[in-house]
Amino acid sequence: MNFSSINFLFLFLPVILPIYFLVPKKFRNTILILFSFIFYFLGEKAFTLLLLFSCVFNFFIGKKIEKSSKEGKGGKNGALIFGIAVNILLLVIFKYLNFFIDQINALQIFPLIQNCEIHLPVGISFFTFQAVSYLIDIKRKEIQPANLEGFTLYLSSFPQLVAGPIVRYKEIQDKIFNRTVTKEDFELGIKRFISGLAKKVIIADTLSYTVDAIFALNISELSTSVCILGAICYTFQIFFDFSGYSDMAIGLGRIFGFKFPENFNFPYISASIKEFWRRWHMTLSLWFRDYLYIPLGGNRKGEVRTAINIMIVFALTGLWHGASWNFIAWGLLNGALIVLERFLHIEKLPKPFGHIYFLFAVVTGWIIFRSENLNFALSFLKTIYSFDFANSAGAIYYLNNELIFTLIIAFLFSIPLVKKVEKYIPLFIQNTVYCVLLVISSAYIAVNTYQPFIYFRF
Repeated sequence: MNFSSINFLFLFLPVILPIYFLVPKKFRNTILILFSFIFYFLGEKAFTLLLLFSCVFNFFIGKKIEKSSKEGKGGKNGALIFGIAVNILLLVIFKYLNFFIDQINALQIFPLIQNCEIHLPVGISFFTFQAVSYLIDIKRKEIQPANLEGFTLYLSSFPQLVAGPIVRYKEIQDKIFNRTVTKEDFELGIKRFISGLAKKVIIADTLSYTVDAIFALNISELSTSVCILGAICYTFQIFFDFSGYSDMAIGLGRIFGFKFPENFNFPYISASIKEFWRRWHMTLSLWFRDYLYIPLGGNRKGEVRTAINIMIVFALTGLWHGASWNFIAWGLLNGALIVLERFLHIEKLPKPFGHIYFLFAVVTGWIIFRSENLNFALSFLKTIYSFDFANSAGAIYYLNNELIFTLIIAFLFSIPLVKKVEKYIPLFIQNTVYCVLLVISSAYIAVNTYQPFIYFRF
């Protein structure tokens, strides 16, 4: 189920909210767990059993890790290794198996292996990473294992279940059995949800039609102006699609008494790729930093080892997003740029020059990320950087008043300007704006073709 669907907005949410707040507090976790599994079942059907398995399996592995520590086996990593291995194995089977089969077949060493018909369960990358962080944090003695109810709620809670943000158990453990929802929490949660909904359906979905049309063109049909327009539209689309979902998830969490970590902080105002990754999908960046980069040695073992660690992290960051060489190339590009920035001291550039460099770099990366294959991505980039505007009228075909207006709005809301101005606007006007946004968003959902979030694929 999708947060921006009619079923969620006008059926699921209106049902769970009164039930949740009317039952005694001791039953609220049970209600939230029940509706979270219903939420997942409505979209994934039998694969809900996979989520259930992940909850039960990781709960018992967490207890086993704690037991080993209490018995003086703190140095033994058997339970932790087994738990991580099973989690990663499930991710490999459902997300990467066919990709690996394709690579083996491409070598033409072994007899041809038939691809498997495998469905990718929505959110598996997110709840798998949460489970792994939970097990590692127990091993590090940063948390105590939850009981089964608490852990199941942590892993399956529907607001952040299918597309993040990636929440660590220690960030919400105090709220699992001891939380209250104030009037302010409820109001802030509703507003945050509406703002995310508007980002998704008004901006991202409007841009998606142009993006899909341009990236579906044959290579021979590409022109510099068309490619630039497609790249700009996708740069805004992916931001408002994913940050919109994160806003909705954070808003829903606030409504139910949780404070989920922020996931975006105006990433397009960055002046380097390094800064970008401090502002973009922050929970994923911090996950890779704490559970991979630092254990690999971080920046403590010299510049060469640091560069290798960065490249490993970003290769896996790319692979995390999808089983395709495009994603790996995108990750390696980001890693290579961060390594170069370290050696060239990009942060010392005047801010305007750093920002120009960053925009070229991030848009180039998004073209690779969005393209169906590397051949198309390279042709797309070659066309853009040829700066051949002889056929500049090509982009005019896609431009209309709605697209132009949406791009202007996208630009304004991708910088902190509106946030700075908002605090000077009277509260009743703000509330009116949110009500209008909800009505407009609902209208968009009612008349437009349903489109799932981009990050549901990952």
